[in-house]
Amino acid sequence: MFTGLIQGLGTIEAIGTENLKISCHSGAEAVLTDLELGDSVAVDGVCLTVVEILPRGFIAIASPETLDRTTLATVSHTYVNLETSLRVGSKLGGHFVTGHVDGIGCLQQSIQTASSWSMTFTAPPASQQLWHHQIAPYIVSKGSIAVNGISLTIADCDEKGTYFTAAVIPHSYAETNLRYLQLGHWVNLEADILGKYVGKFIRSSFGSPLSDIPSDDVTPSLSRFDQISPSFLAEHGYL
Repeated sequence: MFTGLIQGLGTIEAIGTENLKISCHSGAEAVLTDLELGDSVAVDGVCLTVVEILPRGFIAIASPETLDRTTLATVSHTYVNLETSLRVGSKLGGHFVTGHVDGIGCLQQSIQTASSWSMTFTAPPASQQLWHHQIAPYIVSKGSIAVNGISLTIADCDEKGTYFTAAVIPHSYAETNLRYLQLGHWVNLEADILGKYVGKFIRSSFGSPLSDIPSDDVTPSLSRFDQISPSFLAEHGYL
């Protein structure tokens, strides 16, 4: 589990078919502190397992599915965001990030404003993904999303969730690889895990994927949730 607060930058290099060499750059000392074999590190938002520790970095293993579903297979020798896993008792300044990428988005626009950067990304539409790998239904205004592992708040989005805009403060822009992105660059996207659980609960009630439920059918049916009680949640494994 991660928070989406990046601890430093590194560069990535493929070694063989599944191993990735991550070289930590200046400012990423926190990533190497107490790093041990078997630890989890989020690399551009992808949870990887450390299999070898180097003087200024580490080697991690990435499965074929991970390489197919993320940008890691195409970003060799470029900057990647790094974050070690959340420790019990640590501050949670971003949001809960699992490191399990839902889909790949694309930077469409980046505009510097008086106080931040306004960055717009596309996201895969629900029709192009299996329901359990969708991200579009969970992109909501003022919701959380991880872009290359960075916890961002969605400022605006379309109704279907196929694009969204996030305001990036100067600190986040300067300390992450967002400043290196060019228009058309691909990014890893992960929706808020809490939204996924809510979506699954609704799907189980309707018996169909969330994206297949007509919008005019959702609101009336929510009245059944008035019957939810602590005993109901305990019975269904939520407490």
